[in-house]
Amino acid sequence: MPKNITDATFNEETDKGLVLIDFWATWCGPCRMQAPILEQLANEFDEDELKIVKMDVDENPQTPASFGIMSIPTLVLKKDGQLVDKVIGVHTKEQLTELVKNHQ
Repeated sequence: MPKNITDATFNEETDKGLVLIDFWATWCGPCRMQAPILEQLANEFDEDELKIVKMDVDENPQTPASFGIMSIPTLVLKKDGQLVDKVIGVHTKEQLTELVKNHQ
């Protein structure tokens, strides 16, 4: 199950290993479509392989601004604290699995 993070916990939660960050909002229809796909992905990977976290852009405006997030859902992939990939819009489980495997 993806963990909710905040501006305050962002660095601590995303600086180690491979982390997929879902920038979303409660009012965003496509974000709600992406959520169950991310839950499936979380079930397929051990947390030491891939950690999945979610950040509500309305409640936490600083981090999305620092990444230049203009559209949601936006998924950002970090490896050991470094940005390695970013995709915008809804993606299938297969697309996201491929994205993750490219950076393992």
